[in-house]
Amino acid sequence: MKIVILDGYTLNPGDLSWAGLEALGDVKVYDRLHPEDIVHAIGDADAVLTNKTPISESTLIACPGVKYIGVLATGYNVVDVNAAKARNIPVCNIPTYGTMAVAQFTFALLLELCHHVGAHSDSVYAGEWSSNIDWCYWKHPLMELAGKTIGIIGFGRIGQAVASIAKALGMKVLAFDAYENDAGKALATYTGLDELLHTSDVITLHCPLFPETQGIICNENIQKMKQSVFIINASRGPLVVEQDLCDALNSGRVAGAAMDVVSTEPIKTDNPLLRAKNCLITPHIAWAPIESRQRLMDIAVDNLRAFSRGEMLNNVWGKEQND
Repeated sequence: MKIVILDGYTLNPGDLSWAGLEALGDVKVYDRLHPEDIVHAIGDADAVLTNKTPISESTLIACPGVKYIGVLATGYNVVDVNAAKARNIPVCNIPTYGTMAVAQFTFALLLELCHHVGAHSDSVYAGEWSSNIDWCYWKHPLMELAGKTIGIIGFGRIGQAVASIAKALGMKVLAFDAYENDAGKALATYTGLDELLHTSDVITLHCPLFPETQGIICNENIQKMKQSVFIINASRGPLVVEQDLCDALNSGRVAGAAMDVVSTEPIKTDNPLLRAKNCLITPHIAWAPIESRQRLMDIAVDNLRAFSRGEMLNNVWGKEQND
């Protein structure tokens, strides 16, 4: 079996091994590709693996030998799934690999908003502590989370993992999700979106990107929030209307925000959030601890191994994208 990986660098910049895939066939790895090079790179491959490199219907027409598409991520909107299904090509994604990594990173962002650890460390190295007349100081307001309310929009696996951490910190947990379940009820109080927006001290996004969730953080909904609210997005960039959030941060209508995702990635230099006050932006790394990436690699191997045996794992035909 000929296997081509179209954009392997983000998953494996050199600290993991492709050996599991190499045991299944002849593997060619591209770190990254320009759009015009995709068809040539696939060539007569039987199996194609991609993370963010798009596989369109025209690519499948130009590469009729493709029998399997593996997505090295949970989201699979980079693949024309309908075109693949019409050609009986399974599209297999990687569910559940990064649940705890993303939940942990959500709190890394939140705790930085609460304590400004980086800024305070920088001030010490700049000599501000050694020259200070007092034995301690703080350059930003500090916030304790115990007793505060966190509102989680999207209460699937990641949202529920976030809730578990929040409860351990003594927070009250509200959840908004279209589908309620017993596991969620054990961790949070399900509520309507407006009540969550009105009540929460922290709002964190863990929902899929659907037409009904696109732009859910917008001026209209921001006006329903507490002025002291923190907003966190480690899910999908277009969930946030970035200009609206920028305006709210700069006016003081929102106290702080932390974004691991933005509407266009890599971020564009004219993204309004780059000019917003008290806004942390990280380069889409919540998923990226080595343990999480190894788990992703292992599932990708399992998916392709199952296909080679005539079985199917994690085929997304007919499924909705989730977290």
